[in-house]
Amino acid sequence: VQLVESGGGLVQAGGSLRLSCAASGSIFSIDAMGWYRRAPGKQRELVARITSGGSTNYADSVKGRFTISRDNTTNTVYLRMNSLEPEDTAVYYCNSETETAWGNRAYWGQGTQVTVSS
Repeated sequence: VQLVESGGGLVQAGGSLRLSCAASGSIFSIDAMGWYRRAPGKQRELVARITSGGSTNYADSVKGRFTISRDNTTNTVYLRMNSLEPEDTAVYYCNSETETAWGNRAYWGQGTQVTVSS
């Protein structure tokens, strides 16, 4: 299973970005998909998560600014980020809880850099 992320970049504070992550490979099904981030000097943290049924949860720091969505037909998850702040600067990682012929486990993307300038 491969997760390929795109959409990161450099943006000014108050701006917006949309991240995408497409899962491919020998996939039977995908339960939850999510976005995590790791800022310099900090631990990786959950940003947002969405189940196959569409239930979502967000980190308190991004509620009202970020929106997670997914397309189950293409195994793609999106993260729309509005009103970006310098504190959102981090490497963002896609995650999927995926069932394959070898069982159910979590897979990770390679990460995409988001930099918000003040």
